[in-house]
Amino acid sequence: MWFRARLWMRAAAFAAVFCAAQAPADPVELSPGQMRAAAVGALDRSDPQRALRYADALTARDPADRTAHLVRARALRDMGRTAQARKAAGNAWALAQTPEQKYAGAMVMAQVLSTAGHRTRAQLWLRRAVQNAPDDALAARARRDFRYVRSRNPWATRFSFSVLPQSNINNGSSERTSYLNYDLSRVIYGEPVAYQLGGTARALSGVEYALGLDTRYRFAQTPTRAHDLTLSFDTRHYTLSAEAKRIAPAARGSDFAFTSYALGYQHRGLLRDGRAEYTLGFDLGQSWYGGDPYARFMRGAVSHAQALAPHLRLFGRLSAERQFGQNTADTDTLRADFSVTRKLVNGIEMNLGLGAALTASPVADAEFTELGLSARLALPDPVMGAHVTMGLGLRNRDHDTTRHGPDGRSDTRLSADLTLTFRDIDYYGFNPTMTVTAAQTQSNIGLYTADRLGVNFGIQSAF
Repeated sequence: MWFRARLWMRAAAFAAVFCAAQAPADPVELSPGQMRAAAVGALDRSDPQRALRYADALTARDPADRTAHLVRARALRDMGRTAQARKAAGNAWALAQTPEQKYAGAMVMAQVLSTAGHRTRAQLWLRRAVQNAPDDALAARARRDFRYVRSRNPWATRFSFSVLPQSNINNGSSERTSYLNYDLSRVIYGEPVAYQLGGTARALSGVEYALGLDTRYRFAQTPTRAHDLTLSFDTRHYTLSAEAKRIAPAARGSDFAFTSYALGYQHRGLLRDGRAEYTLGFDLGQSWYGGDPYARFMRGAVSHAQALAPHLRLFGRLSAERQFGQNTADTDTLRADFSVTRKLVNGIEMNLGLGAALTASPVADAEFTELGLSARLALPDPVMGAHVTMGLGLRNRDHDTTRHGPDGRSDTRLSADLTLTFRDIDYYGFNPTMTVTAAQTQSNIGLYTADRLGVNFGIQSAF
């Protein structure tokens, strides 16, 4: 095996060099094994030219000499000939058959790509190395190298994908009745008139397919400051259940599809010897609903996070957003969020949050005030093989006016979620996750009373 044979190979290389030194005038014949050992020894002595000569001789003798291709890749990389090094590493990977051989090939390819500045591709090859690592120690080494390469990569990209069966994909009402336009019905009929909810006004069940991408390019950095260009993309598509098609025969899943993107800039900075971090950000974006333009938006945010103690961390964020409605109302929203995270003596991590929002709009019905509370726990030890996090949320949103009643509209939403992360199941450095969510919104307007239950199946990076 490549790594476990290194000591023997180094000894053979030393013997070969020693013999050559004793009789410099006489030609020295080396067996293929001795030549491989001598090539490795040359790399260890930072002599890539000699290592390359040995490796070239070995590949000329046997083009399928996997070890020789690995040595060629390392030597060429050390000499700055990265294009040729990538080809040699690719040959070594193609010839690999065992997990040990695939691990060695992936590690060398990652080293070559990182040296050439292709750090995102290097991270992909390090995930291959983790997947093929023959033991935990070598897997840990590949993860360590992955974190190092990631820290030096100006690009950072996160993909998310999930499949979510849920009971209410359209945010429809769980009630059967509501009231007609309050003021209009009072003028015509003298009193509010109830009517039966149907079609897409009712909650429709189905399956959500969500895909997200967040990427940033760090164009300037110092030890305490960083400047990033950011891009985020989110799209959600739906299929309707048989029951939903019965309730709303004319509806299609594409009627509720939602897509958005945002381009922006973010500045990060460290304070107090790294114990505090602040961020400033601004972005512009566009959203679509049902395939039609929904709104353009611009938003800015400032946040601050600070560690007060080894197990106590505070976070605060203030954001403002202006929405230019295309198929909805124009709005201006100011939001503030504050949270505290503490690790308890039993290892449980607890997070408590408080949030508030104020929205103004030319359309009176779109204006509201909001106040919310949240709590989240992360258990330190796995439960039946899964790491568990759970959360509760309570939010109240008040509208001073609504066309559906004389006393405005008040919605109270209670939500809960449970996430299981299966870290023992690892595929290329990704773990499967399952999240169960439940939410109930109680409103004084029946149209806005809603229940939602969903099960989300997704993946997340293990490192």
